[in-house]
Amino acid sequence: MIQALTTKFIETRKPDPSKRVDYRDTVVPGLVLRVNKSGTKTFSFHKRINGKMKRLTIGQFGPFSMTDARDRARQIHYELETGRFEQNTGIECDAKPTLGDVIPDYIEKHAKVHNRDWKRKKALLEKFTALHGERIDEIKRADVVKACDLIRKSAPTSANRALAHLKHLMGWCFERGMIVANPIAGMKPPSKEKSRERVLTDDELGALWATCDAEGYPFGDCMKLLILSGQRRAEVAGMRWSELDLEKCLWTLPSTRAKNGRQHTVPITDAMLDVLRRVPRFLGSDYVFTTKGTSPISGFGRLKKRLVKALPAETEHWTPHDLRRTMSTNMAMLGVPQPVTEALLNHKTGVVSGVAAIYNVNSYANEKREALALWNGHVERVTKSAVLPEIPRLGVAGSTTPISA
Repeated sequence: MIQALTTKFIETRKPDPSKRVDYRDTVVPGLVLRVNKSGTKTFSFHKRINGKMKRLTIGQFGPFSMTDARDRARQIHYELETGRFEQNTGIECDAKPTLGDVIPDYIEKHAKVHNRDWKRKKALLEKFTALHGERIDEIKRADVVKACDLIRKSAPTSANRALAHLKHLMGWCFERGMIVANPIAGMKPPSKEKSRERVLTDDELGALWATCDAEGYPFGDCMKLLILSGQRRAEVAGMRWSELDLEKCLWTLPSTRAKNGRQHTVPITDAMLDVLRRVPRFLGSDYVFTTKGTSPISGFGRLKKRLVKALPAETEHWTPHDLRRTMSTNMAMLGVPQPVTEALLNHKTGVVSGVAAIYNVNSYANEKREALALWNGHVERVTKSAVLPEIPRLGVAGSTTPISA
């Protein structure tokens, strides 16, 4: 715990019968007051020496005043810096890491291993800047509540996600013995969320398609495949040529890229094939939608702003994920059975689950193809034009060969 130590503050500290408590002085870095369970109060100086944290005892409060302790701490610091202090003096300090120390360790050892969206997790955890300097075992529930309130002012939904990730991090710390209890277990999200129900109308869908035409490659074409396939944004944006079998008209999304960790096959319709045929291909690159050839496209926030400006002013707020809901809703109206839609969207709630899901990778193959063809036909009708213009577009610099079916 960080605290500007004063004589009055020290005198009023009562011991905690369950644990010893350390207070780190804000005036002289390294000076620590330890209040033991027995009630004794001892000054010490903490500093990393030869790669190990050392606790150098100064003396008990009483015989040593606050002024004496600070003077001695400054002297030790000076002697250490000038090489005049015996470096083997003192005992190793069992110093707990701060939240700022734990986050990169957690990301490296856990998130990168188990989460495909670990970068998003890292970004949300870094929003707790007010707690990064706090020792992991000293963070209290009230501290987290205050930090969440700050995040909620600018991003209510992000506050909920950040808290969820922090809960998991704290649970990970508990399992590894860094803390004796998770202080935020069971803590409720700070913001109330409303389930999204946005479905784009036919007119909005047609206007969006026309805007994507104007946008061109790579973002416009990527958005078109989002509309036609109903797959997740990250999955379409990261599409690889090696995943596509254009002869069999099949896109196989590997489990390593699917959000739910399950391999997924998506039929390639004629409309989707028309989009892919006009996509310029970078030599030596496996990415379908890329600007450099070395990585998939990103920056959908900027794309969304461009699309919003291009669409009619009265268009209601929407997100790329709403395109999946739009497809699902329209499929129901077109008579597609719900299990087929669920299989096409690669939802875990689909009828194929458990052991069956492992052996039925191509479940509903024919039904999915027919359903997607129905949806693509509807898209073509509402766009009031051919799915793509017949005039081929120029590719990007560094790209070259068109693909053939």
